[in-house]
Amino acid sequence: MGQRDALQSILEAVSAGYLSPQAAAAKLGQAETGYEAIADFAKLDHQRQARTGFPEAIWGQDKTPDQIVQIFQAMQRHPAIALATRITPAVFAQLQHQLPALRYYETARICALGTPKTHRPGTITLLTAGTADLPVAEEAAVTAELMGFTVERLWDVGVAGIQRLLRHQDAIATADVLIVVAGMEGALPSVVGGLADCPVIAVPTSIGYGASFGGLTPLLAMLNSCAAGIGVVNIDNGFGAAILAGQILRTAEKFAQSRPSRPESPPNS
Repeated sequence: MGQRDALQSILEAVSAGYLSPQAAAAKLGQAETGYEAIADFAKLDHQRQARTGFPEAIWGQDKTPDQIVQIFQAMQRHPAIALATRITPAVFAQLQHQLPALRYYETARICALGTPKTHRPGTITLLTAGTADLPVAEEAAVTAELMGFTVERLWDVGVAGIQRLLRHQDAIATADVLIVVAGMEGALPSVVGGLADCPVIAVPTSIGYGASFGGLTPLLAMLNSCAAGIGVVNIDNGFGAAILAGQILRTAEKFAQSRPSRPESPPNS
């Protein structure tokens, strides 16, 4: 919802008697600033979706359950997906008491309210090097699905058994954006980048033995990939990879819509 739509909604609510002038004044202040203050600990950016196409998300790991509930309740008042990342099962159990409609994706550690309003064009295909990378990969997959994109999952196709990857070359060839999640030495994105003709987003994970340095080794390997055109996000940042993939597809859609259609050239006589 843009600023103009928000103002129109407030004025209509006052006219219909659903909103008091005092409450309307408070909401108008929010519309002017673009954010809503929640108690003294958060400022919710309601214009994020209008600017970027996707609503603000809640980083749940370092917030209290009560803070997360209050933010969710504020987000519920606006027609958009509301999601929180890095939510443990124990925290979700506390949230569900006050938010019965909250859904939980345990592997992804995401909880969400609402469903995508529209289906967005484009397929985001995710690959993991190993099963241990699934929490980060599922964070990306669930985020992309909540944004309205089609998602395809190819799990446990790392280079230690490269035949597992090569049997999925058709899926790699038909993807619009690839997200490749790997720990250890982080070689998988380079191999995939050599097979793909679409953007590749590499996600290093903190999975690996001591010399992996909590994901630093795969991060540096991906940054130094000899396969050109690979983008790399931060360690364990599945959410950020999904948002980047979504922005790539959204930009492609905007570009296609803004280009005037060209008449077909007449056949040669």
